[in-house]
Amino acid sequence: MKNYENKTIPHPLISVLPLAVLVSLIILVINIFPDDALSGASQVAMMAATAVCVALSMIIYKVKWDTFEQMIMATIGDAGVSILILLLIGMMSSTWMISGVVPTMIYYGVQFMSPLFFLPCACIISSLISVMTGTSWTTIATIGIALLGIGNALGVPEAYTAGAIISGAYFGDKMSPMSDTTVLASSVSGADLFTHIRYMTYTTVPSITISLILYLLIGLWYDGEAMEVTQYLTGLDRGFNISLLTLIVPAFTGYLIYKKVPSLITLILSSLSACLCAIILQPEVLASIAGETEVSIKSLFMGIMTTCYTKTHVDTGIEAINELVATRGMGGMLDTIWLILCAMCFGSCMVASNMLKSITRLLMKAIRNTFSLVASTVTSGVLLNLIMGDQFLSIIMNASMFKEEYMERGYKPELLSRSTEDSATVTSVLVPWTACGMTQSTVLGIPTIVYLPFCFFNIISPIMSCIVAALGYKIEKPVHSA
Repeated sequence: MKNYENKTIPHPLISVLPLAVLVSLIILVINIFPDDALSGASQVAMMAATAVCVALSMIIYKVKWDTFEQMIMATIGDAGVSILILLLIGMMSSTWMISGVVPTMIYYGVQFMSPLFFLPCACIISSLISVMTGTSWTTIATIGIALLGIGNALGVPEAYTAGAIISGAYFGDKMSPMSDTTVLASSVSGADLFTHIRYMTYTTVPSITISLILYLLIGLWYDGEAMEVTQYLTGLDRGFNISLLTLIVPAFTGYLIYKKVPSLITLILSSLSACLCAIILQPEVLASIAGETEVSIKSLFMGIMTTCYTKTHVDTGIEAINELVATRGMGGMLDTIWLILCAMCFGSCMVASNMLKSITRLLMKAIRNTFSLVASTVTSGVLLNLIMGDQFLSIIMNASMFKEEYMERGYKPELLSRSTEDSATVTSVLVPWTACGMTQSTVLGIPTIVYLPFCFFNIISPIMSCIVAALGYKIEKPVHSA
């Protein structure tokens, strides 16, 4: 295959046009299709913005189509594992629900948690699980769904709960030495992993502390109507066989993570163990899902297969609980995967056309001191999430673009890795068309734009990074040669 490298740098005003088209179309889509934006309209908006990028490049700057095609092929090819992980997350979250794992967590959780302290507790629990597992996605797809159910029972709005869960999960993901993003940011920046983690505490600890205070204030201020706990427990008990034995599944999953078993294998084994648990403890539920009145080998097989790949419905006698325990399986992730592929096409074309480089050069020109350097890095990280649609690509691009600048100015690499994580890692879940944003929106069943205002940690982190840089706290001043 020939290599069609594009050396032309478009004018910044031309470069921002595709991004402006994308943002405008997404705003229209959200307003016109508020509850159905994922079913196709957002994907069409993404492809329309891609078409604008390609058309401008080919007409004005004579960029060859092969340049775009090669970049798209390379980017989507690299995303194969992530797409498989998405499908397996859909299967795992469904099997955890139907096997009774999540209903059992909710059943006991509502009896011990108070509405006043629920939000900070949800944030802390998600943080601890995410630190131990090293992944926000798995944390949200498992304990996050259980916490969402507990919040519903306690009368806490779903948007509040989702914000607390996501804040905690991304704090843990960011600070865990087992996290892909943490390892990636430190390695691309040239920083030692544990030095990078220690350096992040100066911005991350204040950010999560402020977030917990805000969640506590919301809990003290909010006066919602909680569902009668007895009624909620009765509904769960009617729909499932509530048993502590179901918790063997999350314990087994935790063991796999502790042993650092690869993500794909962990998700598969976790799902299979949940299927086995469902067969043993929830045979009537599986038969009901299969549309059979009696338990049989056929009904169990049909119930398991249906749970894994498509929507399920369990009648608990209470509509609110029915909606909570309904699942979508692997099929429920297809719209998300569709959008991610379209987002990658857009990001690839912005890179291939050098429009992304043109925009980032403007940020480079604004660098004067430590604050402007960090602020430019943070701004670039957020911008890359908007354009690339993928957190990992944003981290790689951001660290790569600024690495030489930090070295020339004499700053340690952990300042770059921290600034990248404070922006590219945590804000990815706030963008509706990124892999993270659409995955968490799909898993939790809450639109990204709805939970966004309550993801305090994710919003505060990039701001805190700039504040700490402005104060110069724990930032060694570079030594300039004469």
